Amino acid sequence: MKNFDTRAYSITDFLEWSTTDILQISPDFQRRSVWSSKAKSYLIDTILRGKPIPKIIITQKLEGGRTIRTVVDGQQRLRTIIEFANDAFTMSRAHNKELAGKKFSSLSEDMQRAFFEYELGVDVLFNLPYEDILDIFARLNSYTVQLGPQEKINAAYLGFFKQYAFKFGFKYVNYFLGCKVLTKKTVSRMGEAELAGDLLVSLIDGVQTNKNAIKFYKLYDDDETPLVDAAKKFDDIMSYIGTMYSAEELGNTNWSRPQLFYTLFTSIGHGLFGIGGIKESLRFPLKPKLVDRCRDALNEISDAYDEYTGSNPSEIPESYEKFIAQSRRGTTDTGTRQERTEFVCRALSKALK
Repeated sequence: MKNFDTRAYSITDFLEWSTTDILQISPDFQRRSVWSSKAKSYLIDTILRGKPIPKIIITQKLEGGRTIRTVVDGQQRLRTIIEFANDAFTMSRAHNKELAGKKFSSLSEDMQRAFFEYELGVDVLFNLPYEDILDIFARLNSYTVQLGPQEKINAAYLGFFKQYAFKFGFKYVNYFLGCKVLTKKTVSRMGEAELAGDLLVSLIDGVQTNKNAIKFYKLYDDDETPLVDAAKKFDDIMSYIGTMYSAEELGNTNWSRPQLFYTLFTSIGHGLFGIGGIKESLRFPLKPKLVDRCRDALNEISDAYDEYTGSNPSEIPESYEKFIAQSRRGTTDTGTRQERTEFVCRALSKALK
């Protein structure tokens, strides 16, 4: 039998309950508040942008003529909301450049009103004994799915690098899905952010193993400087790739293989800007008028891959042998990625002369 009700309460409601001591935020079974200032800023930015946040779960019962509400799940979210309303911290530039450094009292009247009126989804439990509340809290935590590598990064870092990685992941996710570089399953585990972060690293610090990505989430958590230039390059590279191939067209080539899409991205990036870890002598001219010739050369490499790896493969020539071996394994170590990119750059240099 259902012993809870689903409601919506405004932030104003929770602030009033807190002020009048009818809201208990830290019951015995809740963890103590451990959120960083960035985590708090990220939540407030979500609210100010009018986006949903997870539901709060509370229990309520009458005590001496007053309705006392106890938080079962969501104490850190509520603490953050109350603290922001009391000017306890400022917004981070990583989350909102327009509101960077501002406290609640510095917001416009319209934004303050929208904040107060923002509604939180709430499941309300009625007159439950302490042991039943503990049981519910345990059940909530039992549904937690083990996080994948990118999901752990998402939970641990909230600064500039994460925001850029997620921004470009969201921006190009439909292209990545359309060309089959990613699947909906990988996107459900933040595959688009993982890919975008990996590509951003190549623009900041050169072609290298994807295992290094987490270092950049930490290194540029507070520093946006190198990301501004990398972001423009990212868009320019994706624009050039998009001019050569629609998502469907790319999906019909071997450049849709994740390891080879990375190579395609870094090869085009080397032609346009130069990429660290790749020989400068392999730079090649990349202008709009060369799009067709560039695509033809890339198609030739993709067709050769099919010829040498199909069900009835031709003998692999020495010039392709290492590239094919490295591409089939999908290896992402630094040396292999650099050699694959240099192979493609060498082919494009020759084709575009």
